[in-house]
Amino acid sequence: MIISPRSKRTPSGGRYRNYRKKRLYDSVSMPVLTKIGKTRRTGLRTKGRNIKIKSLSAENANVYDPKTKKYAIARIKTVSESNADRHYVRRNILVRGSVIETELGKAKITSRPGQEGTINAVLI
Repeated sequence: MIISPRSKRTPSGGRYRNYRKKRLYDSVSMPVLTKIGKTRRTGLRTKGRNIKIKSLSAENANVYDPKTKKYAIARIKTVSESNADRHYVRRNILVRGSVIETELGKAKITSRPGQEGTINAVLI
């Protein structure tokens, strides 16, 4: 999807002509709403030939326990609250800052699943 930096029409109604071709940094993608389910990921080439891994759905999270100072992989049961959007709780969408219910207890997501491809969380 290409976002144009300005309108195609002049204030008087005339048409602007393109002064250059499309650029990679002009492309904008829709936000990835990571859901709970079988793990699915996709890759996207970004500037500098880097690859951004997007997590489409996930079933496990890397959960950090501050008391024992250890990580464990835990299965995600459901989303219990989300500061980003209250409807994300109903739809079980995983975003940074969401509180999820895991096998080990409640945990807060600290990574960005739609941009990093993994789900890291801290027990609360």
